[in-house]
Amino acid sequence: MPTVYVAASKELGKWGADVGISKHLFKLGVTEASAEDAVAELNATAYAGQADWKLLKKQEVASLGEEAALERAQRKEKMLEPNYYPRLRGTTGIFRVKPVNVENHILVAQALAGREPKLDKLKPADIAQYLITIAGE
Repeated sequence: MPTVYVAASKELGKWGADVGISKHLFKLGVTEASAEDAVAELNATAYAGQADWKLLKKQEVASLGEEAALERAQRKEKMLEPNYYPRLRGTTGIFRVKPVNVENHILVAQALAGREPKLDKLKPADIAQYLITIAGE
């Protein structure tokens, strides 16, 4: 079964903040192998010029290709265009996530579940779960 995973690089976040994109940059991907192996491959190849990728969250899905997952996620969040940024040349699946969108998603999910909407401080795992959710919609 394919696995959807979200990885983050601290150095890529610093670079994004320096160039004015955002520090909230995440890699969304789909792999047939384990997500840990996919992240190890990202580090081995220095994907997007970084070798400090860490797996944030993973989830097995019934049948979903990487192109379909990226297309679905692009409906709600902006995927960075690799041709605009020399550091990202040849990469796909790097998203700039707005924390406000994640907060709204969490609050609406809580309200629909019948719970009192309560929002704690956002964690990278919350953002990763949001990306996985919108990629599967």
